[in-house]
Amino acid sequence: MRETVRFLLGDELVEIGACDPTRTLLDWLRIDRRRMGTKEGCAEGDCGACTVVVGRLDDGALRYEAINACIRFLPTLDGCQVLTVEHLRGPDGKLHPVQQAMVDCHGSQCGFCTPGFVMSLFALWLNERAPSLQRVEDALAGNLCRCTGYEPIIAAARLMDEADRGQDRFVAAMPAVAARLAALADLETVAFGDGTKRYYAPATLEALAGLTSAHPEATLVAGATDVGLWVTKAMRRLDPVIHLGRVAGLQAIADEGAQLRLGAMANHVAVRRALAALSPQLDELMRRFGGEQVRNAGTIGGNIANGSPIGDLPPALIALGARLVLAGAERGGPADGAPAATIARREIPLEAFFLDYRKQDRRPGEVVEAVLVPKPPADALFHVSKISKRFDEDISAVCGAFLLRIGPDGRVAEARLAYGGMAAIPKRAAAAEAALTGRAFDEEAVAAAAAALERDFTPLSDMRASAAYRLSVAGNLLRRFLIESRHGAAATRVAGPLAEEAHG
Repeated sequence: MRETVRFLLGDELVEIGACDPTRTLLDWLRIDRRRMGTKEGCAEGDCGACTVVVGRLDDGALRYEAINACIRFLPTLDGCQVLTVEHLRGPDGKLHPVQQAMVDCHGSQCGFCTPGFVMSLFALWLNERAPSLQRVEDALAGNLCRCTGYEPIIAAARLMDEADRGQDRFVAAMPAVAARLAALADLETVAFGDGTKRYYAPATLEALAGLTSAHPEATLVAGATDVGLWVTKAMRRLDPVIHLGRVAGLQAIADEGAQLRLGAMANHVAVRRALAALSPQLDELMRRFGGEQVRNAGTIGGNIANGSPIGDLPPALIALGARLVLAGAERGGPADGAPAATIARREIPLEAFFLDYRKQDRRPGEVVEAVLVPKPPADALFHVSKISKRFDEDISAVCGAFLLRIGPDGRVAEARLAYGGMAAIPKRAAAAEAALTGRAFDEEAVAAAAAALERDFTPLSDMRASAAYRLSVAGNLLRRFLIESRHGAAATRVAGPLAEEAHG
């Protein structure tokens, strides 16, 4: 076992021993390292003022990602490089092209949010050439500004793209940084405590199974986009913490022919790329997952395992007939954190995983290893809609995902209708499915299915929507499905990639 966390802060190798496992990167940067450019605005990953850029190895290639430092636990940076706004200025004091573009386009007023915007643009600049306006807006959706109206910042994004990357010291240093991060990688379990809290970060599935078997009460941390708020907002004490981010293979995505296999630690950016190949509807859904920082950190396993009834992805996966692979220790090791002798696995339908509010069919010591997503049949109609109070960075009031198969006789042979926000769990609408099955997919059948939703759900009224609104929207989403199946997305969507595609 290794008792220290190692990462690069710029070019500096940092090695930290016993520390609070739930101390945020933001607090460490500001308090210990006096990196005041990284701000705290919301402490919940919503405003982007705390944005830093993290470099990590992805299949041996160095990838830079903007993340929220306010909800990222410090020990989870093991094996990464962290860049803050202070790193961007050159040794001679010259501003980086991203910073200079912000100056030239007057992209800052009060300045509080500016470092976060700069770092989001810096990540975009490192990873992509000539991004579209839509891509720029998506990359900045996780950064809030109350002064500029965003247009000058978008202009800066356009201007920075004209800079010569060949002269950039960060681009030039990528091979050396990748080599240094590869040298930090090992198969040791990171394990330490600060005297009151314990932290574990295994590197193999066997070690993870041993730890979860020995500590079934542990909090499992994936991207911390939800768990981070338990600490920063709810002030919860988490002990022990087991981080899944170092486990080899959990980030892998594979096309297995009839289905996709998505590793539980695959982040939403990678999952979006994979699911977009199945349906543009899925691409559009995942474009609205939080901001860029959340999509870079959040994982498909975490999105499912936290059991939220308003998580956006589970209804879509349930409609597609997804299954979960759960893994645990068949026999736990005798010592604390000892590797399991063997891994026991089981597969269950995703819809069977959700039992009740925040209660899942996950046995003590089990973790989500992978999600198996069947590819929609060629004759299937598929649709997903997310309804929220604002377009970006908001969780659904209602999410509906539907898959129909039409038989040779023109009637519905199979119906899978799944909703989020309508019950304590993501759930299929059995009565509505029955109302559609065996009938032509037309206005009359949809009206019957919409009426049947009252037998499927008794939604709650809360800050996001009233019960009556939710029932009305749920039925209208079925009507949208029918209209778009006949006439395309332009019939019901006034903007966005799906409407543009339908117009094109």
